[in-house]
Amino acid sequence: MTGKFEPLDSGTVPRFAGLPTFMRLPVAEPSEVDIAILGVPFDLGTTNRAGTRHGPRELRNQSSLMRRVHHVTGLSPYDRARVADCGDVIIDPFDLMRSLDLISAHYASVRAAGARPLTAGGDHLISLPILRGLAEDGPVGLIQFDAHSDTYDSFFNGSRYTHGTPFRRAIEEGLVDPKRFVQIGLRGAISDAGNYDYARDVGVRIIFIEELVARGVEDVMAEARAIVGDAPTYVTFDIDGIDPSQAPGTGTPEIGGFSTREAQAMVRLLDGLDIIGADLVEVAPPFDPSGLTALTGATILFELLCVLAGVVERKGAR
Repeated sequence: MTGKFEPLDSGTVPRFAGLPTFMRLPVAEPSEVDIAILGVPFDLGTTNRAGTRHGPRELRNQSSLMRRVHHVTGLSPYDRARVADCGDVIIDPFDLMRSLDLISAHYASVRAAGARPLTAGGDHLISLPILRGLAEDGPVGLIQFDAHSDTYDSFFNGSRYTHGTPFRRAIEEGLVDPKRFVQIGLRGAISDAGNYDYARDVGVRIIFIEELVARGVEDVMAEARAIVGDAPTYVTFDIDGIDPSQAPGTGTPEIGGFSTREAQAMVRLLDGLDIIGADLVEVAPPFDPSGLTALTGATILFELLCVLAGVVERKGAR
């Protein structure tokens, strides 16, 4: 796995130099790699503070701080899989529905090329068109780290496509199996007592932050693994799942979230699942000039990359 698909050597090229790419990797086409890291600069689905269209660019910048080898496993994802920055998905910033179609088509082509996508968003609505592009063989399992359920029906008198609705649409469209769907970290006041009724009625397992704290990361993740089982599963990580004291740059912050350490531990416990792709969404750099939120997001992307590389290694790289 050495050679072309290696990050720049920080001992040769300083981290502040060179073209900004995800993890300082080369740029390539999905057909050339096992794992395609992509950006989706999109915030047409936001209901409050926009700014996630700038997420992929700043996540690239902060990912220059990622190093080669995971300090817990001692393994490098770049020795286990071919990985590259496969660019940004082109969207139409003036047309939400056309943008969803463009994203879906792009991810269908990534899937056809044989690569597993790792995505930097973008607001959480992007998970819907990504799933449309990937779940062509039937509904998949889903593990969602988030402060919000995102299974609401509509906003603003009938808008059905926002960052609060993607997983209701995904269930309705047969992209996600609700009985293989677990949400971790939900919290905060809701606008109506029935906001969670749909998710519960169709079989989604909701784990509020209070349950996570009471049971602990390992116990909760053991249940999540049992729920999705060995079948294909998608992973989505909303940065607002993390407490805003550690990730303030997001459009809908909710206090009382999990810590960055807990987030890393939960992602590591995904190892061994059949993950078809993953995303990290809702980083809005304009709300965090320090860059901390994007650094946190880039670190979670690296953790997800390590898990995806394990999938590739088990199944055999192309």
